[in-house]
Amino acid sequence: MPEELAPKIAVIGGGQLARMMAEPAAALGIPLRLLAEADGVSAAQVIVDHEVGDYRDLDALRRITQGCAAVTFDHEHVPTEHLHALEEDGIAVRPGPEALVHAQDKGVMRAALGALDVPCPRNAIVADVAEAEAFGFPCVLKTTRGGYDGKGVWFVRSAEDAAEPFEAAAATGVQILAEERVDFRRELSALVARSPSGQVAAWPVVASEQRDGICREVIAPAPDLDPDLAIEAQQIAMRVAGELGVTGVLAVELFETNDGRVLVNELAMRPHNTGHWTQDGSVTSQFENHLRAVLDLPLGAPDARAPWTVMVNILGGAGQDSASTARLYDGYPHALARDPRLRVHLYGKGLRPGRKVGHVNAYGEDLEDCLERARHAAAWFAGELGEESE
Repeated sequence: MPEELAPKIAVIGGGQLARMMAEPAAALGIPLRLLAEADGVSAAQVIVDHEVGDYRDLDALRRITQGCAAVTFDHEHVPTEHLHALEEDGIAVRPGPEALVHAQDKGVMRAALGALDVPCPRNAIVADVAEAEAFGFPCVLKTTRGGYDGKGVWFVRSAEDAAEPFEAAAATGVQILAEERVDFRRELSALVARSPSGQVAAWPVVASEQRDGICREVIAPAPDLDPDLAIEAQQIAMRVAGELGVTGVLAVELFETNDGRVLVNELAMRPHNTGHWTQDGSVTSQFENHLRAVLDLPLGAPDARAPWTVMVNILGGAGQDSASTARLYDGYPHALARDPRLRVHLYGKGLRPGRKVGHVNAYGEDLEDCLERARHAAAWFAGELGEESE
């Protein structure tokens, strides 16, 4: 094997976020080593140096990080005690366990944000249906750990509705967090990258559309957002990153309320779906700046390249599954011929209804044009459009 000319980064988790780290890593000459959960998963298709293992297995984590300068993550589920063990082994864990626990546990996150006086929905840990009822219906109940893309989240209006969340929590040994049902105009995301030396880069605040708990599309920057509110959202993200000691990308998902406030909804300490637009719409993508931050390199400019960028996720459509003869690749001739400026990112995943299998980015001077181009392409790949729609 040739001598490595740059520090190696271990990446835990073989999903599309790890896959999309590979391209800027190759451009920067930074070698990656991957711990994948199974053969042939998204990132394992493009990161040659990989092995299959369980992120809950400390021995597997130690094997994959041996000889690496740092370790980072495709997801936030690695046990906190294992991350402390890796730090004791001399591995730079980025983000570190003291920061990452705030993205792993919503109860810990809410307590920390409350202590920092960051604006949040009213919330409380509730032990049973009676405490949830005392908190007040309607409300949102969430498992403190393990939820994503709408899983582990329930909108409840009565004691009867609240029974299921507590049954699920009892089965998995987690707590339930109650939050007020916020009357909001839309959802925003403030994305920043922070290096260990304290440098921070903040991308424009974006608007995201969520359906059934899944991000469907993102508009950068958020249209008609009051400039003062945009600055406040960025300042919240930068403050949270600094106070919690985050290294790498931090996504702060927010509600923009109907009365002109922003409230923090969720935190993610990794590249995030609401930042996929940066691959083609900003000077430095979230994936490149995440890697730069992990190695404490100077961060790249987060400036937008065009007035508007729209990202639309490609989801597996009805009737599409792993046994389907449909191939996402077959969408290329039409989509690329129709829009030569379109940017398509596929994840190498099998089709399944509702599964994120790729996304498209469209950028330009006119927002409505970008929306139409991106939505059409995503629908075409998902099999929602045919030649007759043209």
